[in-house]
Amino acid sequence: PFLVLPPLMEWIRVAVAHAEHRRSFSVDSDDVRQAARLLLPGVDCEPRQIKTDDCFCASRKLDAASTEAKFLQDLGFRMLNCGRTDLVKQAVNLLGPDGINSMSEQGMTPLMYACVRGDEAMVQMLLDAGADINSELLLDARANVEGSLQDGAENYTETPLQLASAADKAKGDVLSLEEILAEGSELGEKQPPQLDSARTSKARLKALREAMYHSAEHGYVDITIDIRSLGVPWTLHTWLESLRTCFLQNRRPLIQGLLKEFTCIEEEEYTEELITHGLPLMFEILRASKNEVISQQLSAIFTHCYGPYPIPKLTEIKKKQTSRLDPHFLNNKEMSDVTFLVEGKPFYAHKVLLFTASPRFKSLLSNRPAAENTCIEISNVKYNIFQLVMQYLYCGGTESLHIRNTEIMELLSAAKFFQLDALQRHCEIICSKNINTDTCVDIYKHAKFLGAPELSAYIEGYFLKNMVVLIETEAFKQLLYDKPAENSATNVLQDLEKTLATRIHSIHLSSSKGSIV
Repeated sequence: PFLVLPPLMEWIRVAVAHAEHRRSFSVDSDDVRQAARLLLPGVDCEPRQIKTDDCFCASRKLDAASTEAKFLQDLGFRMLNCGRTDLVKQAVNLLGPDGINSMSEQGMTPLMYACVRGDEAMVQMLLDAGADINSELLLDARANVEGSLQDGAENYTETPLQLASAADKAKGDVLSLEEILAEGSELGEKQPPQLDSARTSKARLKALREAMYHSAEHGYVDITIDIRSLGVPWTLHTWLESLRTCFLQNRRPLIQGLLKEFTCIEEEEYTEELITHGLPLMFEILRASKNEVISQQLSAIFTHCYGPYPIPKLTEIKKKQTSRLDPHFLNNKEMSDVTFLVEGKPFYAHKVLLFTASPRFKSLLSNRPAAENTCIEISNVKYNIFQLVMQYLYCGGTESLHIRNTEIMELLSAAKFFQLDALQRHCEIICSKNINTDTCVDIYKHAKFLGAPELSAYIEGYFLKNMVVLIETEAFKQLLYDKPAENSATNVLQDLEKTLATRIHSIHLSSSKGSIV
């Protein structure tokens, strides 16, 4: 299937590099698979599992006694790796002079392997047999949490805290961090106060963050939360991965706990990941969960992300009319040359003004029947609303209009129908000023129906800014959760997500932060 295969020397080089990385004397099949993952396009395989390697050969540089000891030590590790606690004593005798604390070629002790497997019984047996808890192990038992992060140490090993957080388990009964830490709690005396400062060092925090990252990546939320309880701050990535796992596992109490902690994430963490992964996840949770507590928490998060700045205002469209007439000519029968029929009543106008007012009026006049006395019938528009439209055209602006609140929505519809952009925007601005928790849903539905994107976006900003209050109202809940009609392109949650993404990008990610606010 591959047109060009890598040369044999490349296979050998990459496979040997993997073998040397794990400090092995021989290349095994997994090294070849890892080489294929790097050398062949589209080939993938699972990462190497953390376990003891079978020793099929030993270095020829070793003498016979050393080689025998190496094979015996390998056998001891394999006996402990099988999980049988009754073989601990026999296995320890084979491990060599260091006994239970012997390290494999990978720098791992039997206790570390047991932690990786989550074998609680074996961990307890090894501790009872005298396993060294200070061998980069067990934080609260006076352990060295930094592991090989200390100055001068080679980074060959990980701490069991990191290993237990990241390693995959075949069963669900994984040791929690609290249980791991409690294993050695009775073995030492009280820690001297001066060590407390060392435990809060940067290296310790770095190791804990690494452990928190691995546990979140591998879906071990309980361990992630245990590490968080030690005072390790959330990163946006670990918080999102933990929330995703809880949502997939339908763990509602943990979801509520995680949502409560969102405000603990520093705003400097609000990266592109929040827009591309965070918002879709949180809106999916809101869409799927009708739980009132979760809805309230998500509403608070969305309002927090929207920020304290005001909603971007709508601005008037400054548009000069190409022609205008004195208001004296408005609905004047004697001087008119075109008549509209509105609600059965005539309205007199002038073609010279209307022909250039908008494409809609031009079309109405162009398609007028040839007979001079024929009226142009206007349906679905009330007489008083049509009169306001004509007053706007004859006066050349909105300054002379006196619009009542009961007329604004109908005038907005008429302005949209007659394609009068400046009048439409003026109506949208009045609507935006009249928005409150009681009227916002109805105005939003009307704006969506008319196809007024600027007004819709403004109201979406109002929704996000006041969502904690609105989520309690029945009308807003129905707007969010009712299924849209089949022929409707409206999806309120999707539109809210897009509006919030734009807002976050403007405040936190754009080169001119806060420019739209």
